Amino acid sequence: MRSIAVTSRRRVVETTDRRAWESVLTHIEQQLLDGLIGPGDHLPPERSLAAELGVGRSSVREAVRVLEVMGLIRTQTGSGPTAGAIILARPQGGMSALMRLQVAAQGFAVGDVVKTRLLLETAIAVELAEGSPDFRDATILLDAMDDDALNAEEFLALDAQFHVSLAEATGNEVVAAMMAGLRSSIEGYVLAGVSGIADWAATSARLRREHRGIVQAIKDGDAAAAHVRIENHITRYYAEANPAEAAANDPRST
Repeated sequence: MRSIAVTSRRRVVETTDRRAWESVLTHIEQQLLDGLIGPGDHLPPERSLAAELGVGRSSVREAVRVLEVMGLIRTQTGSGPTAGAIILARPQGGMSALMRLQVAAQGFAVGDVVKTRLLLETAIAVELAEGSPDFRDATILLDAMDDDALNAEEFLALDAQFHVSLAEATGNEVVAAMMAGLRSSIEGYVLAGVSGIADWAATSARLRREHRGIVQAIKDGDAAAAHVRIENHITRYYAEANPAEAAANDPRST
């Protein structure tokens, strides 16, 4: 009977601790929403937060660790203006990392990843065509992909980064983070599909031309052409590398 009571108390404590650090996260989130704290500001000291919220300092430390993993804050020991937990202005890295972990853990279907790419990248192409984007990074990557000495893995890594660079050129950090988070999944399915391609040299040459065509349509300000070219670029490779799956699951269908 005594061991059951002890186990019960332990479970209550564990549940309480878990809820305590979640309450710290909720408190910090509300302060951000209310504009009481923002990028560049320090979080209150651990002791102050614990006293204010009526939780243990271990719960505050756990919440701070979660925020750091998410990329929302940076912590540094010591003293001075850079010490403590500071809210970051651009938590893109954390968002990308979380998306990569979700992709890896859930094993998202390739068809769903392709559909997501189509939704994001066609919108990206249209937005870029309607503006004046900076293509320096994209151009460097295109030139790098022209190296005939690249093997398929090297080429496709550059290919994936090229698509991320288009997202970054929009200046929309959320879109860029989403594309960066999907990058490893994109690299995975495009590389896995190489074995199903009869003539990789011909395919890689076509992909180079398509990349250049997409960029040219954007530079010309032709949003319709940019939309069509990037949609065809994504779906054609998917169909070529995964013919059976692509036939059964058209990524352009809703």
